[in-house]
Amino acid sequence: MVRVTAEDGFTFDAYEARPEAGSKGGLVILQEIFGVTDQMKSVARKYAEQGYDAIVPALFDRAAPKTVVPFSEGPRGLEIAKSLNPDQTKMDIAASAKAVDTGKGVSVLGFCLGGGQALRMAQGLELTSAIAFYGTRLQTILGAPLKCPMMFHFGETDDHSPPEVIEAVRVAIPEAEIHLYPAGHAFANDARDTYVADAAKLAHERTITFLNKHHNA
Repeated sequence: MVRVTAEDGFTFDAYEARPEAGSKGGLVILQEIFGVTDQMKSVARKYAEQGYDAIVPALFDRAAPKTVVPFSEGPRGLEIAKSLNPDQTKMDIAASAKAVDTGKGVSVLGFCLGGGQALRMAQGLELTSAIAFYGTRLQTILGAPLKCPMMFHFGETDDHSPPEVIEAVRVAIPEAEIHLYPAGHAFANDARDTYVADAAKLAHERTITFLNKHHNA
């Protein structure tokens, strides 16, 4: 764990995983509604093994410092998420991007709550690329254009992102790369019973290919 300072002086926790060899670039990994869980840390290590300087900012620290919510307490995590100030969250993500900027570009990768934030950051920050796994509330933030290439992963039976939401994303962001999987919400979280191994493996492989392409790695 490291400490990161945002533009407004607020200091928050983040988990960092560095590659053993040379860096391909920075990667900010954006949490689900549960905080910086052990599972999120494992995702960071996975991408560090692929050559990316990965960081998972504790986006809950503004409202509930050092809070990690059990997977069984989703409503509690959702309430914390709803209490966050979008502008402050953006500052925290921007500071995290700066912390892993090695001069080879920085991308964001988000899950659930973080998937929606990945879209917001692709619209508002100067990034190399952005990837959203089963992002939530996407339909509420489709108005602004993207400032970088973006990839979306959706589960076909995810009630957080039903077919009409996926179609709205296709229409609003025709340049985005969109993939669907025979799975539901949180299919890539290998610490939950929602995990679908084949779908998660393929989604991560596509994500790494996407990152390598845009980071010229």
